[in-house]
Amino acid sequence: MEQPNDRYSRHFSLSGFGKAGQEKLLKAKVLVIGAGGLGCPVLQYLAAAGVGAIGIADHDRISLSNLQRQTLYTTAETGKPKAITAAAKLAALNPEITITEYTQEVTTSNVWHLISGYDLVVDATDNFATRYLIGDACYLLQKTLVFGAVSQYEGQVAVFGLNDRGQYISYRDLFPEPPSPGEVQDCNVAGVLGVLPGMIGMMQANEVIKLITGIGESLTGRLLMFSMLTYETMILELSKTKDSEKLMPKNREELEKIDYQWLCGWSHPEIQALDPEDFLNKIKNGKITAIDVREKEELPVAAFTHLHIPLSRLEESITEIPETEIAFFCQGGNRSLKAAEIFIRLRKASSKPSHLKGGILALIQKKNEQRD
Repeated sequence: MEQPNDRYSRHFSLSGFGKAGQEKLLKAKVLVIGAGGLGCPVLQYLAAAGVGAIGIADHDRISLSNLQRQTLYTTAETGKPKAITAAAKLAALNPEITITEYTQEVTTSNVWHLISGYDLVVDATDNFATRYLIGDACYLLQKTLVFGAVSQYEGQVAVFGLNDRGQYISYRDLFPEPPSPGEVQDCNVAGVLGVLPGMIGMMQANEVIKLITGIGESLTGRLLMFSMLTYETMILELSKTKDSEKLMPKNREELEKIDYQWLCGWSHPEIQALDPEDFLNKIKNGKITAIDVREKEELPVAAFTHLHIPLSRLEESITEIPETEIAFFCQGGNRSLKAAEIFIRLRKASSKPSHLKGGILALIQKKNEQRD
């Protein structure tokens, strides 16, 4: 490390950390996947702490609904790519480190290359398909993974990697298989208290710093559960399960052949997933009947012709659906897929239903991109 400056002076004077700890941070390479509610605080604190090389992987753009919890961004930046915007903010915060942004979606075709170049990975994503993909890739590459998740008023933090017995505790040792579609609500449906991702994200950043510098006791092989309402904290020891190894891909080739969207109930062979442009064109040309399966009070309101039948009463209302080509939509795309599956099961229609991939939030993102 070159001549110390005042930026890290509080680290230099910190007992048990000092210049040696700062040197380790400056030499570290950390990939943060997700620059949203969890990713924002992770990125801010890692950049401020002086992690030498930070990668930011996020293909999403900033929306107004993000700003209640994603405090790295401003109202004027809605519609802009998160990864690029975050990288610029972090460079202004600490110009002494290297920041690389990746704006493509993390998929089986690029995850191996992305993760390979980093010492440690942070999962700051918000969906099961990406979590299983990242978890499997980190296991195969033997990369330590710092995991975080939030919902409503509760959050979780864990570190997946080699425990003190030399066993790699993976994401699949916690959740061997994905939950059924609709079994676990995401934040688009269930909501989340704005400060919660900030607190969980800071815990993730803290774990990264501990792992790099060797201070304290990390959460490797353990799961921390935290409640915002009571401040109750519980830590569970994780152990190797007999199923995790069987369910894991054996190598890179197997990993790249897995359809994680299908595995986690985000796709169905009999249901067409429409992108926003195709969905709107079909509505404009009168080729489909669009059905909103969200609950009545959910926003934003769909500004196009559609029927409204909440998923909670779809089965009892199945006869109300006209004999036309049907396209279901919801907030994020999960409930609409479930609705289409119910429709196939109960109605032996000649044409198969479709659904809006990514939900109405994807429509908003598409409009933001067009404004740019």
